[in-house]
Amino acid sequence: MASSTVTSSPYPRPPRPNLAFRRLRGQRSPAEFAAAVRRAAREIGERVSCDARYIGRVEAGEIRCPNYAYERVFLHMFPGRTLADLGFAPRSSVRGRGARVSVAEAPPACTTNPARAPHETPQPSHPYHEQDPYHPHEDHEESDVLRRAFMTRGGATVAAASLGPLGLAFDAPAADRAVRRAGASDAGALEEAVRRIRLLDDRHGADGLYRRAAAPLRAAYALLDAGATRQATAERLHSGAGELAISVGWLAHDSGRFDDARSHYAEALATARMTGDAALEAHAFCNTAFLARDARRPREAVRAAQAAQRAARPLGSSRLMSLLALREAGGWAGLADRTACARALARAHALFDRGPSDTDPEWMTFYGRAELEGLEAQCWSTLGDWPRAARHAHRAAQLQDPHFTRNIALYTAELADDLARGGRPDEAATAGMRVLDLLDQVQSSRIQTMLAGTARVLLPHRRASGVPAFLERHASTPRMA
Repeated sequence: MASSTVTSSPYPRPPRPNLAFRRLRGQRSPAEFAAAVRRAAREIGERVSCDARYIGRVEAGEIRCPNYAYERVFLHMFPGRTLADLGFAPRSSVRGRGARVSVAEAPPACTTNPARAPHETPQPSHPYHEQDPYHPHEDHEESDVLRRAFMTRGGATVAAASLGPLGLAFDAPAADRAVRRAGASDAGALEEAVRRIRLLDDRHGADGLYRRAAAPLRAAYALLDAGATRQATAERLHSGAGELAISVGWLAHDSGRFDDARSHYAEALATARMTGDAALEAHAFCNTAFLARDARRPREAVRAAQAAQRAARPLGSSRLMSLLALREAGGWAGLADRTACARALARAHALFDRGPSDTDPEWMTFYGRAELEGLEAQCWSTLGDWPRAARHAHRAAQLQDPHFTRNIALYTAELADDLARGGRPDEAATAGMRVLDLLDQVQSSRIQTMLAGTARVLLPHRRASGVPAFLERHASTPRMA
């Protein structure tokens, strides 16, 4: 019998009021408290469009977890407190692409509020519970469990863990498999796989994840071949499969498998074009531009970034357009066009400064001020302006949220390389040591390649303070297979 839609209540589950946040407001009115939030944001260089309505939605529990800009502001306002102390849910439970689910189709575990407020991080359709990754001292055990699940299990086991409700057994002959059409629970499982892969990549990098992510991707496209019970489910499946292809493509990209990455990005782009999904198309072109830059095809990087901007323009997300301008800047840097690069960077900053909005794609949760600084550092490094590149890389490493361990390692590796090439070997060795300290948590061929380049640059500077110790430790560090 074909799979039918999952039975669920026709009404969304009512949110739980955030009483902790309400207590912190005290005797101030929502409007007065919103003004205090805006003042606190200005103190730390953030821009948030906080008003009384936003405060009301937080207190009503409709906003389970604020975006990163609001999080930084709230933690600045209430030093010493965590998100949990403020009454919010762990960020790891909302990391991923927001599911576009109708209330009638949503599975029972879905608590997504269709009337999402501006700047709210939407609730995923299948949140998995773990401690807040923003506070590593609360998260070691769960993080280790998740890491082992992806890094030590075989592909079939990971497929079952990440896409459990699908029930697809790839080791059975095709003729023996029961043919059924996909339902809402399958779409939800697919979206969950995307979230989990992104979360693990944020923490641990791509190496060790890429091959294990192939099984969920095969499962996703098998679902598309089987068809869906409803048109809305089919749209979710296509979108989810495309996003999963991009996520797997990024794992290939970051682990140095450029041909595989190109294939996965092309697969996502084809899915987007087939279904008219502008958001997916923009995401696929965005990653294609980044890959082209890394593969030393700068003109292709510029063209792909410009195509992404054309696809993204109707979506109304300034932050997305900012990131795409940075992708274009990277291409211009590769072409040694300093003027065009600077122009694209200025556009990226201006768009970023417009602030977040409810139209920002969920996959962009990594894109904050730190990533902007990091990508600008890469542009100036490509252009050979090492002092400017080092300044931006230093800012990126300082600003990065602790959850994104991989990015902290990446920005610090960029800093080490820029310092080394800019004639500051002692500082480069110190930064390189910080990267080596993170390599027991992060597995990324990109970062290891950058660090190897830094070590080569530092070889003639063995007499500089700290350089011999860095070179010795780097030489003894195991490389990824």
